[in-house]
Amino acid sequence: MLFDCERLTLARRLRGLRKNQLAQAVGTTPKAIGQYEAGVQKPEELTVRRLAVALGVPVEFFRTTRTPVSMDGAHFRSLRSTSQIERDQALAYGRIATDVVAVLENLVDFPEVDLPEYPVSPDEIAGSGPVEAARLTRKALLDEPGPVPHVVRLLETHGVLVLVLPQAAERVDAFSVGVHPRPMVFFNPAKGDYWRNRFDGAHELGHLVMHADAEPGEKIVEDQAHRFAAEFLMPADDIAGELPATADWERLTALKERWRVSMSALLYRARTLGIMKETAYRNAMSTMSSRGWRRQEPGPAKPLEQPTMLTRAIEIVAQAGTGRDQVAERAGVPRSDLDLLVPRR
Repeated sequence: MLFDCERLTLARRLRGLRKNQLAQAVGTTPKAIGQYEAGVQKPEELTVRRLAVALGVPVEFFRTTRTPVSMDGAHFRSLRSTSQIERDQALAYGRIATDVVAVLENLVDFPEVDLPEYPVSPDEIAGSGPVEAARLTRKALLDEPGPVPHVVRLLETHGVLVLVLPQAAERVDAFSVGVHPRPMVFFNPAKGDYWRNRFDGAHELGHLVMHADAEPGEKIVEDQAHRFAAEFLMPADDIAGELPATADWERLTALKERWRVSMSALLYRARTLGIMKETAYRNAMSTMSSRGWRRQEPGPAKPLEQPTMLTRAIEIVAQAGTGRDQVAERAGVPRSDLDLLVPRR
């Protein structure tokens, strides 16, 4: 029987299990699991069946010969806030998503990837690189002033694969991977914040544009992506004349609705552009804290921007006679995981 040892590692990470936990579930030792995953030893057929049951995958999952896509270089927001096993699980979902996309791209036409490249050195602490990168990217992708209407749709229109992480990986914040042939951006739905989600999308776009060779997780790199996102969503030339010099909450509420960014982001933007003095900014943030607005800003909640590219592709191929079961089978992905990654509308 064909047995791909890398697929065992992928399945274990997909379920968020350590080797000792999997070993206990199938009645073997962590050392044996390690040998199976390293390709040193091939498991007996009965063990393979037990592994499949424990991991919730069909036996055929271990037999695929598909060339794996590297998920190296993922830009996680903070390497300290999540464990390695949580990051591995999130990347495992990304890996199986690439298998689904590979199947679908043989059946439907996806948008071409046409993101600009503007490398910014990780050593650049206060230079203009991130701002210039954001301006270049806006001109390439949007080329119009004012607010960005829909960040997720903009990413998808330009070939980025956008996915919402299943709840199993909800501790992991938004992250991106500049994989070939299609870059990916992952969102965490657990935060449930429309305003933050849009900023996260612009932040991850910054990584894809600026940081192809940067070491993920470094504070300077994350700061650069934040500066990129601020300029991308709130261009200085467009918003400077609208920002208040003091905490005018009525005006900030209107600007929040118009620019589709949080009040916190608007206040910080006013400060960084020199419109709001440091004392006024600190007083404003203190007021927000005392009113509980740092946790939840006032105003009605808005539904998150949702990706539709994969969902629409699956609907199109279903109309042509290739249903979800067949897509999952061809991709070598459990149907339940396909439905987690690409929920029905």
